[in-house]
Amino acid sequence: MSVVGIGADGWAGLSAPARTALQGAGVLIGGERQLALLPASCAGRRVPWPSPLRPAVPHLLAEHRADTVAVLASGDPMFYGIGRALTEELGAGALHVLPHPSSVSYACARLGWPVEDTEVVTLVGRPAARLAASLYEGRRLLVLSADAATPAAVAALLREHGFGPSRLRVLEQLGAEEEAHVEGTADTWAHLPGDPLNVIAVECRSAPDTLRLGAVPGLPDEAYEHDGQLTKRHIRAATLGTLAPAPGELLWDIGGGSGSIAVEWMRAHPSCRAVTVERDPVRAARIARNADRLGVPALRVVTGPAPAALAGLPVPDAVFIGGGLTAPGLLDACWDALPPGGRLVANTVTLESEALLAERYRAYGGELVRLAVAHAVPVGGFTGWRQAMPVTQWSCRKPSAPAPAPADTTGDTP
Repeated sequence: MSVVGIGADGWAGLSAPARTALQGAGVLIGGERQLALLPASCAGRRVPWPSPLRPAVPHLLAEHRADTVAVLASGDPMFYGIGRALTEELGAGALHVLPHPSSVSYACARLGWPVEDTEVVTLVGRPAARLAASLYEGRRLLVLSADAATPAAVAALLREHGFGPSRLRVLEQLGAEEEAHVEGTADTWAHLPGDPLNVIAVECRSAPDTLRLGAVPGLPDEAYEHDGQLTKRHIRAATLGTLAPAPGELLWDIGGGSGSIAVEWMRAHPSCRAVTVERDPVRAARIARNADRLGVPALRVVTGPAPAALAGLPVPDAVFIGGGLTAPGLLDACWDALPPGGRLVANTVTLESEALLAERYRAYGGELVRLAVAHAVPVGGFTGWRQAMPVTQWSCRKPSAPAPAPADTTGDTP
């Protein structure tokens, strides 16, 4: 199967091998806009992709298994394109991929931006909220638009997050004779929707009073909506350091509270995933709002008590327990769910839960630490320290060989 990348310049921009593949195919599969760019010399039967696209891929491939097939893709098929789905279905060896310059390459060429220094965020089939995780002063972003309305949505999101001074440039129909550019700032954006085939260049600039959010765990507590159930900034940073998120890994956050541990786990890398379990529906809704505001709308929120709510969840790489430690069976369920090498981290401020963690430390090893933070506060005309409640933390990596089960010391659920 040939997979041919095509740009807004159509047939004229294709290489000789790409043209040969398309002219020799008995079946041509692609978007209606892409198929319309082909001349009559491409005589194969034209099959437009249905919507939704991804579930239709296996059926279409099976239907045309006996045909010579060429699939059209926008730009580079392996860059947020159909090439990924086809590789997953058929394997790389079954494909002959002929890429065209991507919209990112075109945009960087027009802007004079080095591709390797430019972050790309796609909003095609994804919520605009995910852009928030990439907003840093001075950062250059290329946003792949879903449609003509995306530039206005991006401008609104930038204003909402304190990045109204950011410069926006919308590059339409890149590579075609109809190519056009419009620009402005997010604060003053008033352009009407233009061509749906566009890329948005963002030069991030924050307003003077914008809350600063860093790229490492330990965001300011003010970044979260909460009711007091929040792992505070310094403890959160230490906890995320112990959890040690890595690209592609999945976290279970048990007793989510405000969702801060799961949110910052996902902010560590775009491919990090998390499920947070919270029994209180009001708090669960608050977690979802925090995830949207902080750029990780893909955070999965499960409402229900643990351990019952853990049934059916995908296998985690790490588990954090921030609440409900004394619930009967919770620690065992989390430990049993981890694969060999998986990590478990549990925090508590109560003596009852601390005793439980000490028992697990004796049985499984790992590390048992006490974290204490004090803040300087006024004391009359002087300054003194106000001590926050110390946090006891147990962390352990699951070995390949099972350890003996500890004695049951859970007692009653508080």
